[in-house]
Amino acid sequence: MRIMSKRRTWVCLFVAVYAILLSSSWNFLRSVLSWYKLQYTSSPSPPSRIPAVYASVVLGAVFGAMSMVAAAAVAVPAVMVIWISVVVLLAFFGKSRRDLVVEARKITREVFGFVFKVLLKEGNAVAAVCAVLGYFLLIRKDFDSV
Repeated sequence: MRIMSKRRTWVCLFVAVYAILLSSSWNFLRSVLSWYKLQYTSSPSPPSRIPAVYASVVLGAVFGAMSMVAAAAVAVPAVMVIWISVVVLLAFFGKSRRDLVVEARKITREVFGFVFKVLLKEGNAVAAVCAVLGYFLLIRKDFDSV
């Protein structure tokens, strides 16, 4: 248990998880792009835009989810520090234990609801930007090769 309290252990764990996420997303990106290339080369002479739309939406969703995970990994420790600080301040101002438990539950619900909304908005924004950029890059690549 003593090893888990060291900051280096958590940093190494954090880096390892992100390395796994980046590796798997890179492999997924390569597989989506190879699928798109296969669809594009096997299509009739006027190429359809549907595979480009599908590939860009999938890529946008992957990068949106990754940005949500990255933001959550940064936000959770900060939220916990703020939550602990608020509960300690409530205790210092003379709240009884029963009132403190009720207030802490309310604060927890509000804070995690707010964090979830922010993460969802950020993930959707990143997904939309990545999907639009991916679509235009795929279409541009198609017109350059024709």
